[in-house]
Amino acid sequence: MSAPQLSVLMAAYNEAATIGDVLGALKALEYELEIIVVDDCSDDDTAAILTRLAGSDERITLLAHERNRGKGAAVRTALARCTGQVVIIQDADAEYDPADIPRLVDLILAGTADAVYGSRLRGGQPQRAHLFWHYAGNRLLSMLTGMLFNTTLSDMEVGYKAIRGDIARGLTLVSEDFQIEPEITARILSIPDLRIYEVPIAYYGRTFAEGKKITWRDGLRAVWALLYFRVVTWRERRGVTG
Repeated sequence: MSAPQLSVLMAAYNEAATIGDVLGALKALEYELEIIVVDDCSDDDTAAILTRLAGSDERITLLAHERNRGKGAAVRTALARCTGQVVIIQDADAEYDPADIPRLVDLILAGTADAVYGSRLRGGQPQRAHLFWHYAGNRLLSMLTGMLFNTTLSDMEVGYKAIRGDIARGLTLVSEDFQIEPEITARILSIPDLRIYEVPIAYYGRTFAEGKKITWRDGLRAVWALLYFRVVTWRERRGVTG
């Protein structure tokens, strides 16, 4: 059996209000598709909704953690099971619109790119105006990424990262929480001659009252992760041990 064109990896934790709509939008995409959802020990109705939806659509694979481990752990669990030609991470909270996915994926399927990042900071697509300090933090993190890895990526923390499947499955990822975003970026940017593109995407950001989970503390952890994985990837490329 041939590999699906697209594997969608989704971490889900207490997203009962949105996950059904997100999965419905994903299923409407015109790809040979597999959707691997990891319920990260939700304590609302997320697991029940996922069980029902997975039971009615063979394209959806439902996995579960016995305790809440974080987005990074859920992404790694899903990545270990995926088989697609292209891999993309989809958040369960409806901040990102699956209608934008072809903008990323088609560049890889056409052979133009090896990895494609969405960008909430390039303009050209709808952006909700809110949370200045999140915006400023994302700008600073992307500037630090550029300095450390000599790149022009404008939105390192973006959720939409599409990667050629063989490359994604070859990444050695260890992060358990939101540090998975800088870790993926560090490892991608450390692969010689990898063709990386950016495309503008829409962003329907949530407030904390609406369920947003990432905080300023995660921003500080992201700074640490960028510095840490810059050293780690430098040592790995040079075969340094100990």
